[in-house]
Amino acid sequence: MKQPFAAVLALALLLVGVPPGQAESGRPAYAPSALNQPAFRTAVAGVTAAQLKDYLTFVASDEMEGRLTPSRGHDVTARFIATLLSRWGVKPGGGNGSYFQPIDLVKQKLAPGGVEVSLGSRTLTYGRDYLVVPSAGEVSGGLVFAGDGWFIKAKGIDPYEKIDPKGKIVILTQGGMPAGVSRQSLSSLGKRGEDWIDPMTYAQRKGATGIIMLPTLLSQANPDGLAAMKRRFEDGQIWPEKLPRGARGASSLPTVYLLAAGAQALFAGEKVNAATILQSFPSGKPVEPFELSAKKQARISVKTETERVPSQNVIGIVEGSDPVLKSEYVAFGAHYDHSGTNAGEGDTILNGADDDGSGTVALLAMAEALQKAPRKPKRSAIFVWHMGEEQGLWGSAYFTSFPTVPLAKIVAQLNIDMIGRSRAEGDTNPRNKDLSGPNEVYVIGSRMMSTELGDISDAVNKAYGNLSFNYRYDDPNDPERFFYRSDHIHYARKGIPIIFYFTGVHEDYHGPDDEVSKIDFAKYEKITRTIFATFWELAERKARPAVDKPLSTEDPW
Repeated sequence: MKQPFAAVLALALLLVGVPPGQAESGRPAYAPSALNQPAFRTAVAGVTAAQLKDYLTFVASDEMEGRLTPSRGHDVTARFIATLLSRWGVKPGGGNGSYFQPIDLVKQKLAPGGVEVSLGSRTLTYGRDYLVVPSAGEVSGGLVFAGDGWFIKAKGIDPYEKIDPKGKIVILTQGGMPAGVSRQSLSSLGKRGEDWIDPMTYAQRKGATGIIMLPTLLSQANPDGLAAMKRRFEDGQIWPEKLPRGARGASSLPTVYLLAAGAQALFAGEKVNAATILQSFPSGKPVEPFELSAKKQARISVKTETERVPSQNVIGIVEGSDPVLKSEYVAFGAHYDHSGTNAGEGDTILNGADDDGSGTVALLAMAEALQKAPRKPKRSAIFVWHMGEEQGLWGSAYFTSFPTVPLAKIVAQLNIDMIGRSRAEGDTNPRNKDLSGPNEVYVIGSRMMSTELGDISDAVNKAYGNLSFNYRYDDPNDPERFFYRSDHIHYARKGIPIIFYFTGVHEDYHGPDDEVSKIDFAKYEKITRTIFATFWELAERKARPAVDKPLSTEDPW
């Protein structure tokens, strides 16, 4: 005979040394009440490894061509998701009776023959001397070298303390940071835009008219990397029309990436030559900022063409059973895009089976299981497949800016990004050192905003899946800053408590070997069922989880 649920939970707490009714923190232990409902047990059994493998084999196939936003494979994946939702009877949530939330992208490309860069009377050669970002404009004038270009108030770092970039073209070293400062430490140095400012933003704020960026010698020595950079620039800049343009640290100034041959011409006759500067970063003794000879003038002319490209989030809703609480939602999120293809020979398709085919398909499996459940829980579920996460969290930024349901009615958001891999026993590959074990998953942010949500998450896991929850990345000093790097962050900034499920970075991250054959389907099934159990408990509770630690809207990077 099965033990009553409450008795099983009490026994489990006793076995781990916690008296019944008391959590490890001293708070009263949360006791899940919905997980022994017959409807839940029937529904969760519908999430299976075989089902996950079937759907993932399609989503991460070569035919999807890496699901880059935007691309044919990306749109086919969206159609696949929508077709399944329709077959199961899931309600469209994109607006106007559609599963798609339309997102228009603006694409700016270099116009044919529309680029010219010169130093004095010498015209540089595109592709040999420089590459160029497709940002239209024409500038000319003197030049200043500003090193890495960072402004860090607390460290007394200001590259323009002794030089004036106003009306000039600023030369910056790419990717470097001042000594003693890392990107991860920026959040401890004050407020972005006041206490610290990224190089391109600061140059523009100080009145620069253009940017010349110096790539590292290491990056220039990699032909495939240079080819990928050239292709990326020629493919054009793209961004959602209704969202702020560009990525972090982006500039609207005409921007040239000057290669070694161009750098030699640029610094010829100056007090510091190109070799010294190029060898000074990202390691070595940095060169102090200086003004180039007043006789040396540069001209950058960039002409572009603009087109609009349609894309979309995919959204489905399963309505709850309670006449009042069904107006509230537990949100599921995953990004269905990936990174397209690599330059070079051999296997160039970045299949993205784990990143984030695993999240994409977990949402599909749970939507199917929920829609087929003999009884729906009280609250509704909204499933959002975000586009453009790899490009800059576009889809989640768009949904939370233009929601198709009231954001105030979303009680929690469960984000899934990479839950399919395990570190094998005996694996000594240093690139897999942070990959979680066969029964382990990183749970990020569950108590970042809501202590109650974290308690619910823990209790559900102990009562149901008993996975090993690893909270390593909740550390405020986490150098990877994973809490800020996936779609859930836009929900959190709107005051919605989140949980982010993640099994860790591995040797195939953003590479062509992130394929279905590498997925641990037993673990994948267990994590997906545990997330579904957490949803069911949240959807059945009388009250939404309280937010007792509101998140600062300030982005630490």
